[in-house]
Amino acid sequence: MPLQRRRRGLRVRMGAGAAATALLAAGCAGAGGASFAGGDALNVLMVNNPQMVTLQKLTAEHFTKETGIKVNFTVLPENDVRDKISQDFSNQAGQYDIATISNFEVPFFAKNGWLHPLDEYAEQDIAFDQKDILPPLRESLTAADGKLYAEPFYGESSFLMYRKDVFAKKGLTMPAKPTWRQVADLAAKADGAERGMKGICLRGLPGWGEVIAPLTTVVNTMGGTWFTEDWQARLTAPEFKKATQFYVDLVREHGESGAAQSGYAECLNNMTQGKTAMWYDATAGAGSLEASGSPVKGRIGYVQAPVEKTQSSGWLYTWAWGMQKASKKSDDAWKFIAWASGKEYENLVGEVNGWSDVPAGKRASTYANPQYRKAAAAFADVTEKAIAGADPRNPGTQPRPAAGIQFVGVPEFTDLGTKVSQEISAAIAGRQSVDQALAASQKQAEKVAEEYR
Repeated sequence: MPLQRRRRGLRVRMGAGAAATALLAAGCAGAGGASFAGGDALNVLMVNNPQMVTLQKLTAEHFTKETGIKVNFTVLPENDVRDKISQDFSNQAGQYDIATISNFEVPFFAKNGWLHPLDEYAEQDIAFDQKDILPPLRESLTAADGKLYAEPFYGESSFLMYRKDVFAKKGLTMPAKPTWRQVADLAAKADGAERGMKGICLRGLPGWGEVIAPLTTVVNTMGGTWFTEDWQARLTAPEFKKATQFYVDLVREHGESGAAQSGYAECLNNMTQGKTAMWYDATAGAGSLEASGSPVKGRIGYVQAPVEKTQSSGWLYTWAWGMQKASKKSDDAWKFIAWASGKEYENLVGEVNGWSDVPAGKRASTYANPQYRKAAAAFADVTEKAIAGADPRNPGTQPRPAAGIQFVGVPEFTDLGTKVSQEISAAIAGRQSVDQALAASQKQAEKVAEEYR
């Protein structure tokens, strides 16, 4: 659904400085570096995750060698890159031609006129094969005006991962499409199955991109929503409260130790080291669990995200390439985007690094590729189904005022989600009740809702 009209005061606040603040997000940590130069070279600003670093290493030898187009990369951790992107794009400074943005930013970046539409390029570039991009990703990168504003580098949803060997030893059976009630029961029975093993790992770390992501999918499938279609905040509604209480109780009773400080990285580490029997999180985690040298390779089962009142509940997220409207190198920029998001690049990574390292989750052809399917046999089908079943515009049981599954697609959500996450994390840590956490959160949500009503 298109974003609702905002009051003039909000539009004023979304200037260069405020936009930078609004887009700060909790995310990947790690070392970053910058390499910038002017001239005819393309300047690309991107997040420093491992697959992006692989792209950086392969660009000169392959893309530049084939096209003659030099590329200068600035590679930063997620918090920093979002800040820098919002500053440069909101000012239309044109320092960077291309940047990694997500399906969260696309709607309001496009509305503010910061992005160059990519429709004509995609339509004319037959080799790129736009129709091969999975429909949910195409839709999530298309703004309210019907124009396409970014191309995905990789996509992900969420699903449930579990130790097949542990379940077999305990005589437990995982349904192909479990409910959250079944998951809670299984977590209780798997708790302590091996020395030091907990039943499940769920994010509890503060951050709109940490605990709020999985929690919101639970809220969606249990009938709750952050806001009604006419912008009424609903964080203290019975459905939202029931889902949050369920999540907090589950992680407190059968989740990992130190849950209030555990995010994606910590749960991945726990699953890899055999400290947890189940893990509900991003489909991207499967690649690490099945990587060569992983202690649990071949021992993990994968099923769809647990549900209650909805048919599916997996989230949808993509790091994608957006072109700055002010770029004076749009033709060359498209050539890079088409290469980095194209089939040719996936084949290159498969040949050079191995097919398990391919930035997947975005193309139907990837899941039809025998080489990829062999490398990702344990999780490819479930991942594809999770992404295909994600519906950013209708993720719950009632209409929403803005698109998004694990987030609400408005700029203010980065701040709102982070504040709410701190309250939820405090409840997980036992410092306050869920009722107290949601009462404080409701007040924050009402401030946002007022801006849109």
